[in-house]
Parts: sequence; structure tokens; C-alpha cells
Amino acid sequence: MTDHASWLLPVDGHVLNFPELFGVGVPVVLEIGFGMGEATLAMATQRPDQGILAIDVHTPGVGQLLAGISDAKLTNVRVMHDDAVDVVHDMIAPDALAGVRIFFPDPWPKVRHHKRRLIQPPFVSLLHSRLRMGGFIHCATDWPPYAEQMLEVLSAQPGLVRASAGGAGIDDPAVDRPHGRPLTRFERRGLARGHPVADLVFTRTLDA
Repeated sequence: MTDHASWLLPVDGHVLNFPELFGVGVPVVLEIGFGMGEATLAMATQRPDQGILAIDVHTPGVGQLLAGISDAKLTNVRVMHDDAVDVVHDMIAPDALAGVRIFFPDPWPKVRHHKRRLIQPPFVSLLHSRLRMGGFIHCATDWPPYAEQMLEVLSAQPGLVRASAGGAGIDDPAVDRPHGRPLTRFERRGLARGHPVADLVFTRTLDA
């Protein structure tokens, strides 16, 4: 495959066949909201043994990521241009994912817009159902009130347990960036403004 469209999957409501797309036995990580794709490309290069399904609604970012996949000759990334909630619900089978990454989603800082935040109990429950046992959800944000909400929602989901918090208390979302997660464009912008960055990693340990 060489043209950009080869890596762009149709949003047709059919359940994705991960062994067909990535290879039999290849663990697949869902990345929601990849921005311009720099971090996605870096992680795909670091882990060629891991498949990445990257979803975003931002058209310029989708185009840039597709170009980057082609330029780097990567074979382990597929891209979808749509709303992630619908894709997860309709096109990803239960117990299919090795992990989910949600880095720096829109914090919707105004109180009246909080309901638009992606990390809400119904969506986390849906993600949990799509994770295989031992799979992870990794969220990152530079907006402290959103970090607190993320921690509250993830902690409340039955069957999810917080991974090592790097010495932080269980109620403290602000921990060091995990090894292997590259800096993102939004993160650099937030750090330049003095925003603290919180990484939260939870693993699936039980059915719920």
C-alpha cells in the first residue's frame, strides 16, 4: 500500500476485523483525538509490533497523519475520520483492544460545557467493555479540573484499577509522563503556559 487512502478505513458500521487489518495476534491500541498525528507516528515507530487505530474528526490532522504514515512507510497504523463514540460502539468488538489512549482531549472549561467532555461514565463503561483483560486506558490532560474529573470517572468504573501513580496518592492525578509517551503539540503549548500535566493509566482487571 502506498497511497494515503489505503490507510483510511471506511466508517460503515461493520465490526472491524483486527487480525485482517493488523495481523493475527497483533495487539491493537485505540487512539482517540490524535491532533496532527506527531505523537501517533512516534509511538507507531517505537512499537512496530503494535497496531494503532487512530480516530479524529479534525480533517487537516487526518490528512497530515495519512501523509506521515506514507512517508515513514509504516504498516501498523489505520485511521478513521469520524466521531470516536460511534466507532467504538458500532465497529469495535468486545474484548478486542489492548489499550486506549486519549491524550489532551478538549477540556471544555466552562461549567455549562462540561457535559461535552469525552471522559464521562457511559463512555468509560463502553471503553471498558472493548478492552481485553489486562488492557489499559491512558488519559492525559493539562487542565487540572478535567484531570480531577477523569480520575473520579475512571476510579468509579467497576473492573478498572489505577496503575502505578509514580509515587502520587490515589487521589492525586498529577504524575510524571509515562515512559514511551511522546510530548504532543498541545502538551508543549500547555507546559509553555505553566499548566501541570496529569497522566492517568487504568487497567482492566475484572468484568463489570
